[in-house]
Amino acid sequence: MATPKKGRSASAQSKPGRSLALILIAIAALTGGMFASGHTTPRLGIDLAGGTSITLRAVPEAGNEEAINKTNMDTAVSIMERRVNGLGVSESEVQTQGRDNIVVNIPKGTNSEQARKQVGTTAKLYFRPVIATEVSGGGTAPSPSPTGSPSDQPSGKATDKPEATDKGSASPSASPSTQGRAVTDALKADATPSASASDKGKASPSPSATGGTAGDDASKLQEQYAKLDCTNEKTRSTVGDGVKASAPTLACGKNSQGQWQKYILGPAEVDGTDVDKAQAVLNTQTGAGWTVTMDFTDGGAKKFAAITGKLAQNQSPQNQFAIVLDGDVVSDPYVKQALTGGNAEISGNFTQQSAQELANMLSYGALPLTFKVDSMTTVTAALGGDQLNAGLIAGAIGLALVVIYLLAYYRGLSFIAILSLLVSAALTYTLMALLGPTIGFALNLPAVCGAIVAIGITADSFIVYFERVRDEIREGRSLRPAVERAWPRARRTILVSDFVSFLAAAVLFIVTVGKVQGFAFTLGLTTLLDVVVVFFFTKPLLTLMARRPFFANGHKWSGLDPKSLGAQPPLRRTRRPAVPVDPKEA
Repeated sequence: MATPKKGRSASAQSKPGRSLALILIAIAALTGGMFASGHTTPRLGIDLAGGTSITLRAVPEAGNEEAINKTNMDTAVSIMERRVNGLGVSESEVQTQGRDNIVVNIPKGTNSEQARKQVGTTAKLYFRPVIATEVSGGGTAPSPSPTGSPSDQPSGKATDKPEATDKGSASPSASPSTQGRAVTDALKADATPSASASDKGKASPSPSATGGTAGDDASKLQEQYAKLDCTNEKTRSTVGDGVKASAPTLACGKNSQGQWQKYILGPAEVDGTDVDKAQAVLNTQTGAGWTVTMDFTDGGAKKFAAITGKLAQNQSPQNQFAIVLDGDVVSDPYVKQALTGGNAEISGNFTQQSAQELANMLSYGALPLTFKVDSMTTVTAALGGDQLNAGLIAGAIGLALVVIYLLAYYRGLSFIAILSLLVSAALTYTLMALLGPTIGFALNLPAVCGAIVAIGITADSFIVYFERVRDEIREGRSLRPAVERAWPRARRTILVSDFVSFLAAAVLFIVTVGKVQGFAFTLGLTTLLDVVVVFFFTKPLLTLMARRPFFANGHKWSGLDPKSLGAQPPLRRTRRPAVPVDPKEA
C-alpha cells in the first residue's frame, strides 16, 4: 500500500465545507447585528450626507492682542480635533480660515449642540480660594449640611479619598461690618503674589510699594461685588472678563439649592495645566452618581496639597476653594485638612454625557485663545450626492468590465470569482454599517474610491489562484491534485501582494489627515477582507467544484479544459533495464 506523501493535509482537502460554513455564519452574524443595532446603512461623511459647519472667531484679551498668531491657532485646531474625536466623531474637519477664524465641519448624525460646546468652550480651569460668597439678590447662603439636595448644575466636592465628607454650601455668619473687614484683610493678603503656577518666576514686590494699591483694588472689588447680580444672564457672561489668573476676581455659580451665588475669589493657586488626566466615573460607593475625577501632575499635587492645607486653617467661607471653569464656579467645596493624594473629584448632578464632556475638555487641555461662535449653519449634500452618483456609476462600469473579462476568459471559473466578489461586498457593507456607530467611521467620497479600487485587488487574488491551477493542469495533472498543489504557491503570492497593499494603506492613514484617511481606511479594510474571502471561501469552493464532473472532466465551458490549455500528456515512467554487474574478485 502506497504511503501518503508528507505535507499533504487530507483533512483540509476533504472538509472544505467547514470553512464555507464558518464564513457564511460570520456573514449571518454581522447582518443580524446590523439589523439588531438599527444601523442598516453606512454612516455618511459631511460631503455625502451634509452636516453642520461652525465658524469660530478668536477674541483678543485685553492687553494680550498678540496672542492671536499662527502658533496658537494651530494649537487650537489640534485641541478641537481631539475634543471632537473624543465624542466618537470621525471624518470631522477642523481648519483655520484667515487670521482669526476656525471652521469646524461635522457630519450629519452628530449632536451639533454637543459638538459646539466641545469646540467653543475654552476650558480654562482654575482652583481659586473663596474669600466671600453669598446668594445673589440678597439673603445669605445656606449653612453647611451634608445632606443638601442636588442642584441643576454641577456642584460638588474635592476629595483626597472617595469617602471624604460631602460639602454643603457655606456662607459667613459674621456681621456685615466684620465680614467687610475680613474680606478686605483677605484681599490685601492675596495681593502679595504667592508661589503658585501663575506667579512662578515673578519677584514679589515689597509691602510698602503695594499696600496702597492693594487697598484701593480691594475696595473697588468689594463695590463691584456688592452690585453684582448673578441672576442676570448678561452680567454672568461678562463677570471676570480680562482678569488675570494672578489677580482676585468675581464669579458666579449655582449652590446646592439651585440658587445663583456670587463670589469673591483669590488668585489662582492651581490651574488646568496641573491636571494630568480627567475621566468620568460612576460613583456607586457614595451614591454621588456620575463624577469627574482628576489626577494632578507631581507639581500640581504639591500645589493642591499646599493650598488645601492653608485653607483648612481658615473659618468658613475662607476654608473653601472654587473650581472655576471658563469663569463659572462649577464647585466650591470646603476642606478640613490638606489633601495630599494628588487627585480631586468634582461631583454633583452630572449626567453621563455632561460628565464625559467635562472630562474630555479637561483631558485635552484648554484652548490657548478664547473663541466666539460667529455662525453655525447646515451644509447640504447636493454637490457630494452628484459626485457620489458619478462615482457609483464609474464603479458599476468597472465591475461590469471585470465580470465580462472573467466570463470570457475563465468561463465556469468566473462564477466562483463572482460569488467571491459578492461575499466580499457583503462583508464590506455590513462592517461599514457597524463601524459607524462603533468607532464613528463615516463613508466619504475618498472612502468610496477606496472600495472601488478594492474590486481590482480582490479580483487579482482570484486570477493568481486560477492561473496556478491552470499551470498544474498544463503539466498533465488532473484537476483535484492541481487545485491542492497550486494552493501553496498561490497563497504565498496572494499574501505578499495583500501585505504590500495593506502596508501602503497603513502608511497613508498615519501620515495623512482628513478625507484621505477615509480612502486609506477603506483600502486597508478591504485588503484584509480579501485575505479572509480567498482563504475561507474561494479556495474551499474551488475544492468542492473540482469534485463535480463538469469541472473534473475538463468541460470546454469550465475554463479548465486540458486541450484548450495546451496540457502535456502525463509523463509515464519506464523501468530502466538491469545492468549486469561483474562480480569482484576475491
